[in-house]
Amino acid sequence: MILYYVSTYVSLIASVLFILALRGLSSAKTSVNGNRFGMAGIALALLGTQIPVYFANLDINLSSALTTILIVAVLGGVIGYIIAKKINMTSLPQLLAGFHSLVGLAAVFISLASFFCIYGTQSTNYDSIRALEMVLGATIGAITFTGSVVAFGKLQGIISGKPWRFKGQRQINILLGCCLIALIIAFVIKQTPELLIQTTILSLVIGYLLIMPIGGADMPVVISMLNSYSGWATVGIGFSANNTLLVIVGALVGTSGAILSHIMCKGMNRTLVKVIFGSFSSQNESSNTHDEQSHRNVKLCSPEDAGFILQNANSVIIVPGYGMAVAQAQHVIKELADELKSRDVSVKYAIHPVAGRMPGHMNVLLAEANIPYEDVFELDDINHEFGQTDIAIVIGANDITNPAAKDDPASPIYGMPVLDVEKAKTVLFIKRSLGSGYAGIENQLFYRENTMMILGDAKKVCDNLIKELKDR
Repeated sequence: MILYYVSTYVSLIASVLFILALRGLSSAKTSVNGNRFGMAGIALALLGTQIPVYFANLDINLSSALTTILIVAVLGGVIGYIIAKKINMTSLPQLLAGFHSLVGLAAVFISLASFFCIYGTQSTNYDSIRALEMVLGATIGAITFTGSVVAFGKLQGIISGKPWRFKGQRQINILLGCCLIALIIAFVIKQTPELLIQTTILSLVIGYLLIMPIGGADMPVVISMLNSYSGWATVGIGFSANNTLLVIVGALVGTSGAILSHIMCKGMNRTLVKVIFGSFSSQNESSNTHDEQSHRNVKLCSPEDAGFILQNANSVIIVPGYGMAVAQAQHVIKELADELKSRDVSVKYAIHPVAGRMPGHMNVLLAEANIPYEDVFELDDINHEFGQTDIAIVIGANDITNPAAKDDPASPIYGMPVLDVEKAKTVLFIKRSLGSGYAGIENQLFYRENTMMILGDAKKVCDNLIKELKDR
């Protein structure tokens, strides 16, 4: 009995550590400690979760059970460590999507196990609240699983990043959603294994259909939303397994993910309702198509010319995007910034909330390069400074700098808050080509009078810029 109470306090401490972890992860400066709190919480959670189970069942061999749990925990930790060590920073979004899918799959298995292992294959007359907990755990977990698998495929390039659409898609999604609600209600009333399996299968299909219509440009919001789904799936696991710790942790993840999703949606001028139903990628084409603008002049700039321009600058704002991540140019950008600072040039970084392929992607990459946190600013904090800035260096960012979001009502990104890069005296745009971004539209910034395009790999271009500055 004493050990049972000890496990309760251990679980409570683990919950506090998870709260501290979330608080730490809210800032790049404190993220390392946040991860440490999270790992400590997981270690205590494993212990606190298992002790009451073993002491509640006197027939179990405690030593053998604890040994099994320890082996499984170490095995999982080793696998996770190997994956994390091998993964590139540019592939972090895929890693998150993959881990979200595992959480969803675990929720499905635990919910099904709670029903079949306890009640067998016959219908039950168990409390309807408990039945609702089971079916919601399976439903949310299944949607999270297939949705995360699709997101992983799109991010990895296994599945096309273009929105997948067909006639009557929204109507079919609504119909399937209604069928899912009906199956959930039917299971709560009848509690038959057939209904639980049917609900799970339909949820798997809906998870697939929800994410497939979403294009690559909206993946940051998708990753954030799937994170929230995985949290609520964990809540379902906790109720099914009668585990308070899982309920607390799931609620923390689900709530924080929902809040982050709201922030991301605001950054893209979307709504959570459209995110949930997978219909928030506009089908409208921008009036500024490639054919209409291909005749417009683009000012191409060489690294030599750009070096001369930078030499005479007093203030520079660097705007990183996914192109920086692909080129793994964050370290050389740090070198470029240090060279400029050595010349008494003010250097700042402007981060759009949906830059990259996941929330905070650019912040993570810049932190990896040891770029000072005080030099990094969010959109709302730095947008007003572009008008007084000598040079804005855009590195691989596209949609988040496109003036069409403000000027072109026919644009798919119209209304999305963007960085006011075009207000800088000079814009140096580093990009591999004049191709469109994830939204599939051309960037009007390419053709502005104060924009100079430097075409090429971001890392190589920045290396050449550093060389030009040092030679002067």
